[in-house]
Amino acid sequence: MVQRVSTVAFEGIEARAVDVQVQVAPGLPAFAIVGLPDKAVSEARERVRAALIASGLALPARRIIVNLAPADLPKEGSHYDLPIALGLMAAIGAIPPDALTGFTVLGELGLDGSIAPVAGVLPAAIGANAREEGLICPAACGSEAAWASPDIQIVAAHSLIQIANHFKGTQVLSRPTPKVHEAAASTLDLRDIKGQESAKRALEIAAAGGHHLLMIGAPGAGKSMLAARLPSILPPLSPGELLEVSMIASVAGEIEGGALTARRPFRSPHHSASMAALTGGGMRAKPGEISLAHQGVLFLDELPEFDPRVLDSLRQPLENGEVAVSRANHRVTYPARFMLVAAMNPCRCGNAFEPGYA
Repeated sequence: MVQRVSTVAFEGIEARAVDVQVQVAPGLPAFAIVGLPDKAVSEARERVRAALIASGLALPARRIIVNLAPADLPKEGSHYDLPIALGLMAAIGAIPPDALTGFTVLGELGLDGSIAPVAGVLPAAIGANAREEGLICPAACGSEAAWASPDIQIVAAHSLIQIANHFKGTQVLSRPTPKVHEAAASTLDLRDIKGQESAKRALEIAAAGGHHLLMIGAPGAGKSMLAARLPSILPPLSPGELLEVSMIASVAGEIEGGALTARRPFRSPHHSASMAALTGGGMRAKPGEISLAHQGVLFLDELPEFDPRVLDSLRQPLENGEVAVSRANHRVTYPARFMLVAAMNPCRCGNAFEPGYA
């Protein structure tokens, strides 16, 4: 008999459904994972084995095969641990065989059976809600998942034992509530700046019209100080913008404690940043700084010091409001609609505007 568990694979900020098929069959003891798993997914064997033993269960001395379908889609990340473990638990009778029907599952396992937070829970929850499924996720990500819909059923647990007890009815887990990250009392604000009336007027015009801005001035004139306070005069995020921004942050693993933030993002990469760091890329085609600044501000300090090719790569995202990251095995598109604010000195020494300098 094959036990099936639903999970997801991420393509940009979209969560694509993946079917985890677990078979415990007669034969020599073995544990194989197939379906184009990467190194993190392949190592799930040992994490699942140790977590089940720590939870008082033992793998049967039989041939265990886990297939991640569709088999031609690359599977990356540690969030496949929990669906594999729950599929095995259902296959050996530790939880009811039909308990996982109608649920999307994701989470990383510790060797002690604990469930660690993973990236991408919010897009996974939104995708599960669109398929009219519930979600099983780490407890630390429960508040994040609750933003997907007030009607979605969410099981957010700290350990495998809690999930088993929940489905047996001995320890019913309550639904988590959405949380918003409280703004720190020391948040930068434009009203903190005394003087600089012309510069503040320029910031207000840029904020009102969503215009890009270039500030040129001597070192110490206050360019970075002004730019850092620009988000304080931008309008608050609408509910749709909040979810869109949070989905990007979730895929990038930048949501802390499952709480979303209503403050517009402000990203300030160093001038040594590579093209992949700015536009997105890497082995897993993660979002770059321009996507993490979506619906917010991207501040490029010391603009002439950036690599010219990196600056050229910003032209298309500025026009289209999105960036396409293409790799040999996949292509993903991330939103990238941001305000570009740049600062630079008037010359190498920075004193071109000072009296007595040619």
